Amino acid sequence: MAMDHAAAEGDHLAAERAAARFDVEAMKVAWAGSRHAVDVADRMARLVASDPVFRKDNRTMLSRKDLFKDTLRKAAHAWKRIVELRLTEEEASLLRQYVDQPGYVDLHWGMFVPAIKGQGTEEQQKKWLPLAYKFQIIGCYAQTELGHGSNVQGLETTATFDPKTDGFVIHSPTLTSSKWWPGGLGKASTHAVVYARLITEGKDYGIHGFIVQLRSLEDHSPLPGVTLGDIGGKFGSGAYNSMDNGVLRFDHVRIPRDQMLMRLSQVTREGKYVNSDVPKQLLYGTMVYVRQSIVADASKALSRAVCIAVRYSAIRKQFGSQDGGPETQVLNYRTQQSRLFPLLASAYAFRFVGDWLNWLYTDVTQKLEAKDYSTLQEAHACTAGLKAVTTSATADAIEECRKLCGGHGYLNSSGLPELFAVYVPACTYEGDNVVLLLQVARILMKTVSQLTSGKQPVGTMAYMGKVQHLMQSKCAVKTAEDWLNPAFIQEAFEARALRMAVNCAQNIGQAANQEEGFYERSPDLLESAVAHIQLIIVTK
Repeated sequence: MAMDHAAAEGDHLAAERAAARFDVEAMKVAWAGSRHAVDVADRMARLVASDPVFRKDNRTMLSRKDLFKDTLRKAAHAWKRIVELRLTEEEASLLRQYVDQPGYVDLHWGMFVPAIKGQGTEEQQKKWLPLAYKFQIIGCYAQTELGHGSNVQGLETTATFDPKTDGFVIHSPTLTSSKWWPGGLGKASTHAVVYARLITEGKDYGIHGFIVQLRSLEDHSPLPGVTLGDIGGKFGSGAYNSMDNGVLRFDHVRIPRDQMLMRLSQVTREGKYVNSDVPKQLLYGTMVYVRQSIVADASKALSRAVCIAVRYSAIRKQFGSQDGGPETQVLNYRTQQSRLFPLLASAYAFRFVGDWLNWLYTDVTQKLEAKDYSTLQEAHACTAGLKAVTTSATADAIEECRKLCGGHGYLNSSGLPELFAVYVPACTYEGDNVVLLLQVARILMKTVSQLTSGKQPVGTMAYMGKVQHLMQSKCAVKTAEDWLNPAFIQEAFEARALRMAVNCAQNIGQAANQEEGFYERSPDLLESAVAHIQLIIVTK
């Protein structure tokens, strides 16, 4: 990914590169999964920590304008170091992670590039990816609109094919069709993958992706027909305000036909809509990957919050002094332990289930390539549910860690207020958590309805095949020590999840129609979905 500077590189850069790759025994990150990963993570952590450009102690005191300038400076410096030290893709990703400041590069690498990789043809990838890799263009991901977020099929932006010019006309027909929230759009991006309703020969073919240039590569000014800007400050000091989330409107902007992402479908020169031979199910692989990353991020964010709270609780002393003796460590109070230790356990649990999701991504990808779509529904339920449960739990846990640190936790210098403000959007982006859990609930209800047909559930829903046993089983725990037996714990979680699902299905069956029943029982269905996902977390 980096340019070759070997010929011109001075001895000082060679020395810095050697220092950056020096092995150390200390393990800096609790989530690194192997000795190699530990070494790489430690080198990148040291590289960032030792560079004054990456300082962040003053971040919450900067104005929005100065904060954005600071973000630009750090992004440029990070790229310079990546090039100079010839870092691998893995090392570069970790360096950007440790810079720990949301910015336009997150969407460029995390959404724009993967969208072209996943949805673009080989020819399109050869054209656009080298430009993106060298930062000759800066991309963002323009899907969400002012009027529609989770309901992607309700997006209003149109892309109408004009056979006279062999191109598409991108247009925002209403105020609510304005693209809203894309990170990097407000100030930095030159291009976007824009999602719009494809219309050709008078027919609406639904939502498709298009590569659209937004700003001039000469002076960075908006192109004709493009209106865009920053949407303003967000929650918290510092935090996500370093990201230039933007608004975007199109007034009949024309683009060439070959800027439609055409891996899955295309429009011919004559305006005919044609599906390709590539199965659309392949997009699920990208979805699994993105949500696996979100679950892994939940573990990291929660680990940081718990680390702060545990350290504070170990140092802070309060009450309990007798005859002039030392006061009691806050960590030794049972009330503190009962609130803190479950959060510590959750950080580990989310790490383990994130590793399992990484395996699931590999498994799903291999099956999709072999045109085996049998596990797609279950994979969707796992990834949607785990994204929802882990992000909600982590956001709540960070706030609980703030409370566990008393008044000091409210200080920006504790790190907790900004961590919360940066993390909490995860409960909304890549799918609102309530919407995702209701999708899981639909799959659960479908699985329950098939139990009487003899069709055996698979994967994480296989426990439902034991319906007769689990509906009648009683708790086998006799002593406190029995709770240390994984088999007892697993069966308790299985019985709870299954009984809640069956109860919901029975109540829905009593309604006038299934949709009405689903709507009326949606609060119960949410709890059922959470119980199923908690079972997955406990057993992985």
